Amino acid sequence: MTKYNITGMSCAACSAKVEKAVSKLDNVDSVSVNLLTGEMMVEGTADSGTVISAVVNAGYGAVLGEKADRVQQGAADDDKEYKDMVKRLLLSLFFLVPLMYVTMGYMMLGWPLPFGLSESNIAIALAELYFTGAIIVINRRFFVNGVKGVLRRSPNMDTLVAIGAGTAFLYSSYSLFKMAYAAERGDLYQIETRIHDLYFESAAMILTLITVGKTLETRAKGKTTDAISKLLTLSPKTVIILKDGAEKEVDAATVKPGDTFVVKSGGIIPVDGIILSGNASMDESSITGESINTDKEAGDAVISGTTNCSGYIVCEAVKTGEDTTISQIINMVREAAGSKAPIARIADRVSGFFVPVVMIIAVVTTVVWLLSGESTGFALARGISVLVISCPCALGLATPVAIMVGNGVGAQNGILFKNAAALEMAGRIRTVLLDKTGTLTEGRPEVVNVYSEIEEQEFLRLAYSLERLSEHPLARAVVRYAGEKGVDYKDAVNFENIAGSGISAQIEDGFFCAGKYEFVSGFTAIPEKIRHKADKLADSGRTVVFFAGNGKFLGYIAVADRIRKDSAFAVKGLRNMGIRVVMVTGDNKKTANRIAKEAACYDVVAEVLPNEKARVVEKYAKDGRVAMVGDGINDAPALSKADLGIAIGSGTDIAMDSADVVLVKNSLCDVVTAIKLGRKVLLNIKENLFWAFIYNFVGIPVAAGVFIKNFGISMSPMFGALAMSMSSFCVVMNALRLNFTKKYKYVKMEESNMSEKTIFIKGMMCGHCEAHVKKALEALDGVAGAMVSYEKGIAVVSLSGEVDNAILTKAVEEQDYTVERIE
Repeated sequence: MTKYNITGMSCAACSAKVEKAVSKLDNVDSVSVNLLTGEMMVEGTADSGTVISAVVNAGYGAVLGEKADRVQQGAADDDKEYKDMVKRLLLSLFFLVPLMYVTMGYMMLGWPLPFGLSESNIAIALAELYFTGAIIVINRRFFVNGVKGVLRRSPNMDTLVAIGAGTAFLYSSYSLFKMAYAAERGDLYQIETRIHDLYFESAAMILTLITVGKTLETRAKGKTTDAISKLLTLSPKTVIILKDGAEKEVDAATVKPGDTFVVKSGGIIPVDGIILSGNASMDESSITGESINTDKEAGDAVISGTTNCSGYIVCEAVKTGEDTTISQIINMVREAAGSKAPIARIADRVSGFFVPVVMIIAVVTTVVWLLSGESTGFALARGISVLVISCPCALGLATPVAIMVGNGVGAQNGILFKNAAALEMAGRIRTVLLDKTGTLTEGRPEVVNVYSEIEEQEFLRLAYSLERLSEHPLARAVVRYAGEKGVDYKDAVNFENIAGSGISAQIEDGFFCAGKYEFVSGFTAIPEKIRHKADKLADSGRTVVFFAGNGKFLGYIAVADRIRKDSAFAVKGLRNMGIRVVMVTGDNKKTANRIAKEAACYDVVAEVLPNEKARVVEKYAKDGRVAMVGDGINDAPALSKADLGIAIGSGTDIAMDSADVVLVKNSLCDVVTAIKLGRKVLLNIKENLFWAFIYNFVGIPVAAGVFIKNFGISMSPMFGALAMSMSSFCVVMNALRLNFTKKYKYVKMEESNMSEKTIFIKGMMCGHCEAHVKKALEALDGVAGAMVSYEKGIAVVSLSGEVDNAILTKAVEEQDYTVERIE
């Protein structure tokens, strides 16, 4: 996908024109223009020169993103644009105040005028002309851009403003000439009459009020890119390189993998690397969202964009330039902000013909009122009101501002959406499939139980001596455990690994072995009571490794993959949002059921191969949008197949490439935050689109005077301009409310007042049955949420207080289902 920066756009009609021009080119698969950032993303093999020519021919400017990166310059550009708008506004107000004093203060309230102006209506008209002329010159951009839009056959918002204000100014000038002609003939009545046909103040007020709205809009729009601007500040411009024992400060862009660099206390890590020497306390909140500092020492990885709060470290560069973590995050956030959500298609289609239709409506309005016998001034006022109240910008900004803010909120919390479609899809998810190993669990087996027939330290020493020669994950768990206990090892020789069974070796002239029961029992007898104990551990999902030496049974070690501390809390959070949670794993059913129980996950699909996970996704997709959360290569097919693929940040590159969302912090709680944010963004977009459509749908007929005769409701051009100036500002401000979205944070379960009850229900047959039961239960006081499964015939309710079983039973049975029992 290639990025271009587009110049000259002022409203949604402009972006629609550019998009249409480029989409017509050969070898262009898709094109997305973002009015907010001024960026265009083009997918396909079309030559960049051809694309740029198409944009130029449409009447706008274009340059490759790599040559002029708007986001990189974003903060400075937005600040400059805002200052220019403030300057224009202040100058406009400087001339508008005396103009309004003349037109409103004197003409309506009878306030005194200086320099004897009150003695001549023509002098008053000339004063209005001069003040309005100055305001037109100050805001000439509306007229320049508006005329350009007409000439290139793509009228825009500036065109509407220019026609509206220009028509009011020209008609007022015509009336002024008529007054001068009447004065020449001594026709005082004509002069007195024509003074009321002056609309100079309307033209001036229209331009000033639109400038007020544009100023506020520019300021608010600048805040939507704050997240990207903050990310850009995380990369230092210079780096201290260590060469031949001497420190040298160089440009960060010149650092290459393998270079040695130094980061002192308070410094920012410039590239991804590994600590060679030294210790540091790292603030990684900018990347992971974790507020607690992380202690780092030699051998630990450091991430670009994080801060060394204390300590002096010497590091080796591993990833530099565009390959660094912070660069990848910035690029991902940029692309997501520049992409377009599917829901925006409605507004895009309307924006393409909005301005021409409004211009036609304005002409028809004016003609109809003239034919009905109204004065020219009255008819023009209605037509001008139609022009200045119509706002294509509200339509054009409705989606991108919400996407930009939502994407920024996600990035600040370590949740990276790859595109706008992913952010929208997150808001539509109804089922979440969770991989087990590395997602629900730590992905690292640990020793949970040790039994020995001999002295435990000696047993661990022999186990350590055997297992240290094996690369099996279970062996590594035993080695780590022995190391933590301070046990040393003995040299082992003649090591042999029998795949799928166990290992053996000679230790101090003795023969020792470890592995499955079937393997070890071939060398020595294992007591029946020991086997029963081991079987119970296996039934609870533990893997038992038996040990024997010199023909004697020595003991066993039980190993298990521990569940992440926040997994159960995250699963409950998802269920409380009405989302069905399913654990999908290739592990055996015993282990899967143990983890599922600990994670409070009631739907389990176990013993599935990687290619079968994709079929599981298809199965659950029949009941609504599905998200798959995983971390490994074996999850890639399912991540790609799901409506929304979510990759744990510590997972493999393949999993992250296959996913639509990346969780940098490796916390399942961020899955809850991602979906919660997606729902809020989707709602925000719908609110913005509703406002934009309703505003224009209601505002244009009112401005045209449709309700004047029956209801006496009318609208002056000045009020229309005020409404237009506020419409886009309101859309942007509504989107900025997304910044208040709270992150779903882990709380220890024992610190939570929540409890659960499982209701066994008979009679549910489909998803509609689930919905009825869920709605009935969640309507009860004390029920925080309910997860209902018609397949299992259960409803698991999360309770924030005491709720009697009789109340729960009544709520379910009122829906014509039978409660068998409640646990």
